[in-house]
Amino acid sequence: MEVNVLNLSGKETGAKVQLPESVFGVEPNDHAIYLDVKQYLANQRQGTHKSKQRNEIAGSTRKLHKQKGTGGARAGSIKSPLFNGGGRVFGPQPRDYSFKLNKKMKQVARKSALSYKAQENNILVLDEVNFDAIKTKNYVSFINALNCADEKTLLVLPAENKNVYLSSRNLKKTKVIVAAELNTYDVLNATKLLLTADSVKTLEEAFAK
Repeated sequence: MEVNVLNLSGKETGAKVQLPESVFGVEPNDHAIYLDVKQYLANQRQGTHKSKQRNEIAGSTRKLHKQKGTGGARAGSIKSPLFNGGGRVFGPQPRDYSFKLNKKMKQVARKSALSYKAQENNILVLDEVNFDAIKTKNYVSFINALNCADEKTLLVLPAENKNVYLSSRNLKKTKVIVAAELNTYDVLNATKLLLTADSVKTLEEAFAK
């Protein structure tokens, strides 16, 4: 699949980039996508939720009243879950939500996500993205030139670029990552995928391993 290369002004440069079929033209595997996104979201969870059980509540352990003859229920401790301020039964405890997913499965998922974007014609290829200074308005002008101002965009760079990253950080609908950090969730969460010509080569080499 050939794609025209655009410059920062959104105009065609006359060059074309071939999106490799082995990465952008595979048969999408929806289950692999589901598992990879599930793992990504699970890894974002801190798992620090906690409630106190009755043995962790501060309070007296004396018997509240005599066992029989009161006409009420038997009560042995103010820390009982039945009372206000008592311990919680089967409450949440700290846990690790992460789980293992094979590297090949992740690759299938990411290729599937990229192939969906290619099928939907939601991939734009740029010759190079670089700013002279850290200014949000530079990135806004760049996105406006591509007619993507109202859409979620994911810009994939071949290497870290501080000026581009910091210029985009204050914008809600934009995200900038390097090709080595590409993940299924970010690809699917974006409406438009912005790649540089070098990023395409980097991805092809990464998925060939």
